[in-house]
Amino acid sequence: MTEPEFRATGVRIGKRLRSLTRAGQVRINDGRLELLTSYGSEIDSAPIRAVRASRPWFAPDDRALADVNGTRYLLTLGEHDPAPGAPGPPAARRFIEAVRRAAGRRG
Repeated sequence: MTEPEFRATGVRIGKRLRSLTRAGQVRINDGRLELLTSYGSEIDSAPIRAVRASRPWFAPDDRALADVNGTRYLLTLGEHDPAPGAPGPPAARRFIEAVRRAAGRRG
């Protein structure tokens, strides 16, 4: 199995006002985005070209939106990248960049 292009653990994943998991995982691997619970079961996944990632308006810097299969998920990642070797999710900005890079989009 190849190394994921992006991986974040400890991510809060929500749908509308409902929290689906407080310590989930987000992975981009082999051209697919996967949203997983803390136990590794799949919440949702889709080919990366069908995923839209953005920053929500008027929200803290640690949040990102991901539209997957017509469902909008609110991801709470980190405000800043953790120090090397330190636990914690990467910044939301890195997630958005990783989705765009994997899909071959710019900007």
